[in-house]
Amino acid sequence: MKNRFFFNHFSTLLAITLALPLSAVANTQAHEYVLDNGLKLVVKEDHRSPVVIQQVWYKAGSMDEVNGTTGVAHALEHMMFKGTDSLPAGEFSRRIAAVGGKENAFTSSDYTAYYQQLHQRHLPMAMELESDRMRNLQLTDDEFAKEIQVVMEERRLRTDDQAHALLYEKMMATAFQAHPYQRPVIGWMNDLENMQPGDAREWYKRWYAPNNAVLVVVGDVNPEQVLALAKKHYGRFGAGNVPTLTERKPQTEPTQTGIKRLVVKASAQLPHLIMGYKAPVLKDPENDWEPYALTILAEVLDGNASARLNKTLVRESRIAISADASYSAVERGPGVFFIDGTPSEGKTVDDLEQAIRAEISKIIQSGITQEELARVKAQVVASRVYQLDSTFALAMQIGRLESVGLSHRDADVILEGLQAVTAEQVKTVAEKYLVDDSLTVAVLDPQPLSEIAKPRNSNIELKH
Repeated sequence: MKNRFFFNHFSTLLAITLALPLSAVANTQAHEYVLDNGLKLVVKEDHRSPVVIQQVWYKAGSMDEVNGTTGVAHALEHMMFKGTDSLPAGEFSRRIAAVGGKENAFTSSDYTAYYQQLHQRHLPMAMELESDRMRNLQLTDDEFAKEIQVVMEERRLRTDDQAHALLYEKMMATAFQAHPYQRPVIGWMNDLENMQPGDAREWYKRWYAPNNAVLVVVGDVNPEQVLALAKKHYGRFGAGNVPTLTERKPQTEPTQTGIKRLVVKASAQLPHLIMGYKAPVLKDPENDWEPYALTILAEVLDGNASARLNKTLVRESRIAISADASYSAVERGPGVFFIDGTPSEGKTVDDLEQAIRAEISKIIQSGITQEELARVKAQVVASRVYQLDSTFALAMQIGRLESVGLSHRDADVILEGLQAVTAEQVKTVAEKYLVDDSLTVAVLDPQPLSEIAKPRNSNIELKH
């Protein structure tokens, strides 16, 4: 359930960092280029170690799929490691590993991304390999037949056999009436069982083009040299006929007009509760304030050991053994403000729901204290400081912002927006968005593990 916009850190040096201008925190400004074929390149220098991160983000995820082929974005991600016209299957990973590098990929609702982390002198090789599979993938029937079995096993292991994951999947399918966020990234099993190699080829042909990608390079590099390498390797391909994010159909979710409830029966030891409220996301970083206030609200509820949910529900009343809140302001589609938890022994999910509602009511009626607000803002600044210490986190921040239609330059604007949030604004968004008309409640009804059910001993590798 954790998908926070910012993460929690210690607050020792925070009073100092709060006073620092943003330019004192950032080491260097990122360099931005656009190749003739539409590929966007963002380079950020970090010379503290001879390491470089290359990431390629395609602006296509599961929300771009259609019914009947759900999961194809993730399936194609697997196939990207199966060789090209000039490179045998598995050779990509072997060459990266041979120079001590790391590589992998991930698919989300909003995008699909591939990355390598290695010594900076090997960046030309990484660019040659990554650019090669942008256009020259060998997607054979035999390799697809084997890999789709891996994807189906991944679904079984990570969703079907995981009660909390299954609860979340069914909750999202209920919360959204029309928007494709209702579909799981990994796809419905029936679609996977009936997926054909042609579905993956069509997806690859449609979305994998330089003008639908963002190339992010962070590390011990010279921006102009990176640009020359990008032109050499990625610039050799022409632009594809790909709609931009603004040209795609909006797929607006109809307004919810009442609470939705569902119960999911699954093998588990304890019940679990998820409450999801529809909420706005960041579209105009300069002028939006509600997503910033919602981010602060999530941190007030669950940003540290003394936050409200943990303090009141876990430590004091002991209604729950865990209680969490999370919200992401950076999404292509609609946002959801999540609160979830597991009731303590002798307590029910109804007891937990009522306790959560009581905490929300306190904020709506009385707001939050200036002390809470100051503590959360300090955490936000601290997370930014710590993030600057990780080249991979920096690359992720750049890629994610660019892939949802924002700009990497918005990172500092977002931080400023969070620092500007008032206690009254937090109270206002709680009152406006944490209401029943936008709420979906999902309950896990734990079922005993069947005596005949045994764990599967799978020898299928789930690498990517």
